[in-house]
Amino acid sequence: MVRTPLTPWERERGERFGALLRRARGDRSMVEVAAAAGLSAETLRKIETGRAPTPAFFTVAALAAALDVSLDELVDACAEGAEDAPEALTA
Repeated sequence: MVRTPLTPWERERGERFGALLRRARGDRSMVEVAAAAGLSAETLRKIETGRAPTPAFFTVAALAAALDVSLDELVDACAEGAEDAPEALTA
């Protein structure tokens, strides 16, 4: 299967999503959050660094639950035009 290259906006959205997850994670370790979400620490690391900029919905939902962040907050922070979205995220 050949994957279509990501657009610049998709890459930027993935980086913004990763930064949002790092802020929401706070002092919790990557291993702790990954385990709570049912993911490997490597998968979480790839998402947080933007190397996996388009995680599956169920992965995003599991991370939101593990970090106690609503899916609406994630959508608002990562939607097109969200460059001006608030940096702080309640966790």
